Amino acid sequence: MATFLDFEKPIAELEARVAELRETAEGSNVDIEAEVERLEAKAERLLRETYARLTPWQKTQVARHPERPHFKDYVASLVEDFVPLSGDRAFGEDEAIVGGLGRFRGRKVMLIGHEKGDDTASRLRHNFGMAKPEGYRKAIRLMRLADRFGLPVVSLVDTSGAFPGVQAEERGQAEAIARSTEQCLALSVPLVAAIVGEGGSGGAIAIAAANRVLMLEHSVYSVISPEGCASILWRTAERASDAAEAMKITAEDLKRLGVIERVIPEPLGGAHRDPAAAIESLGDALEEELDSLSSLTGAQVRSERRAKYLAIG
Repeated sequence: MATFLDFEKPIAELEARVAELRETAEGSNVDIEAEVERLEAKAERLLRETYARLTPWQKTQVARHPERPHFKDYVASLVEDFVPLSGDRAFGEDEAIVGGLGRFRGRKVMLIGHEKGDDTASRLRHNFGMAKPEGYRKAIRLMRLADRFGLPVVSLVDTSGAFPGVQAEERGQAEAIARSTEQCLALSVPLVAAIVGEGGSGGAIAIAAANRVLMLEHSVYSVISPEGCASILWRTAERASDAAEAMKITAEDLKRLGVIERVIPEPLGGAHRDPAAAIESLGDALEEELDSLSSLTGAQVRSERRAKYLAIG
């Protein structure tokens, strides 16, 4: 059963009415096609109108939708011969960040990304995509491996932020995030990052300081969550919608500010309504960006990346 967001309730009611009509008419001689077509057209029109005017807070809710494609879904659809690589060779394995080698449309790549999980057990195993220091140290290890063998790196970002627990701080969370960001900037191979859901704070940029940063249309990218910002500025998380508006966290805002290079359109109603189409669109964009970077030397890759970030702001 589809999960509807609060602002989608009118759409949910129309779609439920269509399902009810079909169920009622099943096995009977009642002709309901005309009514069903009318309701479906109305639902699609309402869906189109709703998604054409989403507020930043509503986009945040869409970005967090539990049925959006996750890292494992992108890998399953776009990557052949994926070989996951685990551990940071210092402390342990962190399943909030998944990475490995694979063939993306015939090209050998290193893939790294956050995995939130899609049910209770997997969400707990992946810690809801909130990585600990060992996750970022694993990402550093994999980026260095890619650099050694001349493989481009693709990173898929979907996290509310790095894990804020005491044990993470004890193991050097801030240092690990800083080192991972530094490693992104030091790579002599192309790095293309895509924000596919939430891009939260240093936990996101640690694997997204890339030559090209792409965002799905209804994803968000911010220095802090809207709730966290509202709690600091107004002492209440209830003003999260105001914070989301003020922080300029949408793909359109960030493209205009020069933080990202490209916005990838999502299927009508968001990536969760048609995951296959969303995955294919992102795959096409990643392929184009990797192609555009493939002719650059290592020095040119680093120089372009450096110039990009020096120019921001």
